Amino acid sequence: MGTTTRTRYVLIGAGNRCEMYITSMLGDHNGVAELVALADTNPGRIEYYQDVVEQTFGERLGSFDPEDLESFIQENSIDRVIITTPDYTHASLICTSMYAGADVIVEKPLTIDAESTARIAQAVADTGREVIVAFNYRYSPRNTALKKAIDDGLIGRVTSIDFSWMLDTVHGADYFRRWHRLKENSGGLLIHKSSHHFDLVNWWLEDSPHSVFAAGGLKFYGPKNAAARGFETHERGTHDRSDQEPFDLDLRSDERLEKLYLANEHFDGYRRDQGVFNGQISIEDNLSLTVQYEKGPILSYSLNAHSPWEGYRVAINGTEGRLELDVVERAAVLPASGGSPVDPSYSDDGQSSKVRSKGERLVVQRHWQEAQEIPIINSEGSHGGGDKLLLQELFEGRQVDGYSRQAGFLDGVRAIAVGICGNKSLETGELVDVAHAGLGVNLSSVEQVQV
Repeated sequence: MGTTTRTRYVLIGAGNRCEMYITSMLGDHNGVAELVALADTNPGRIEYYQDVVEQTFGERLGSFDPEDLESFIQENSIDRVIITTPDYTHASLICTSMYAGADVIVEKPLTIDAESTARIAQAVADTGREVIVAFNYRYSPRNTALKKAIDDGLIGRVTSIDFSWMLDTVHGADYFRRWHRLKENSGGLLIHKSSHHFDLVNWWLEDSPHSVFAAGGLKFYGPKNAAARGFETHERGTHDRSDQEPFDLDLRSDERLEKLYLANEHFDGYRRDQGVFNGQISIEDNLSLTVQYEKGPILSYSLNAHSPWEGYRVAINGTEGRLELDVVERAAVLPASGGSPVDPSYSDDGQSSKVRSKGERLVVQRHWQEAQEIPIINSEGSHGGGDKLLLQELFEGRQVDGYSRQAGFLDGVRAIAVGICGNKSLETGELVDVAHAGLGVNLSSVEQVQV
C-alpha cells in the first residue's frame, strides 16, 4: 500500500489569525498537510506560537525570515504559502511565492489598491500558479441558504440588494486601535472589512461590479470627533490610570493578547491597543455605496463601525418577490468590569463582551403570498460550522455541492474592486467605472465567478 504525499506549507504572519491554520494542519488535516515552518518579522510572536505548538502537539516547527521567502520555498520544496500578514504586505508576498514556484492561500483582502492588484494579475499570468482567498463568510450556513434561495429562483431575477453591516463598539472600535487605522496599511474598511461583504454579493449573484459611487467619512473615532464631544483621549488602552474608558483595550486583561502582543512590542514597537480617539486615523467609520452590476442588479450598501449592536441585514428584491436575512451577532455591548471589553472567545479579533441574545432569520415572501421562514441548518464550530468547512476545502479539496465556495484570484479581485473604486469615489466625489480602475484584469469579460 502506497503512502500519501502531504502538501508542504509555510505560513507567514504570526498574528491572531494564523492559529486556526496552524492547529488545522497539525491536527485534523495532518494527514494531507505538512506545516514546515513559520515566518514573521517579530521573533517574539514566532516564539509564542512555537510554545503553543510544543504544548499542544509536542513538537517544534522550523522558522525563517520573511525576507528569505523565495529561497526557502525553493530549497525546501514548498508547495503552498499561507499569508496572514497585514494587508499592505500581501501583494509582495503573493508575487514572491508564485514566482518561486508555490501556490498561495491568502487571508482577505487579496491586496489594498489597484497597482498591487495589477502586480498580482501579472504574476498569475506569468506563472499559472493558484491564488485562493479565504473568504470564510461564504461557508456560513445562513449565507449558503440565501444563495440557494436565489439559485432556486424563489424570487425570480434579482433586481436590487440592500445590505447594511453594523460593527459594534467592541469589534468596530478595534480597527481603529490597530494597523488598520491607516488607509495605507489596510485600504480602509471598504477593502479590509467590506471585501467580505462585496464578495458575498458577487457570489450570491454570480456577477461582477460595473461602477461604484461612495460617500462617507470619519465621523465618530479620532481626536477631532472626541474633542467635539468633550471626550478625554488616551494614547493607549494598557495603562494604570483610574479613568479607564470602555473604549480602552488593556492588553493585560487577556492572557493571550498580553503574551502575543504586549510582551513582544519591544521587538518592533507595534502597539495593539492604541486609543481610538488618539493619534492619526485616515480610514472612515461611516460608509455608504451604490454599486451597479454587470447583469443589471443594483447594490445599496452601508457600514457603521460604532453601532451599539453587531450584525447585518440583507434584503434582495427580485421580479417575483423578496428575500430578507437578519443576523444579530451581538445584541448589545455591555463592558466587563474594569472598563475593558476584551474576551478571547470573539472569533475574528480575539474580543467580545457580554451577550444578551443573538439570532438569525431568513425569510422569503413571493408576490401575492404570505412570508415564509427558510430553515438555516448550523453545525458545530465557529460561524455555524463554516470555518470547519473552509479548512476542509483548503486542505482536503473542494466540495462538489454546486455552491463553488472556494474563492480564487478573480473572486478576490472582484471583492476588492468595489472598495478600490469606492475609495476613488470618496476622493473625487464621482462615479467610478471598474473597467477604468487599472486592476490589470478585465472583470466584465468573465461572465461568472471563478470556479
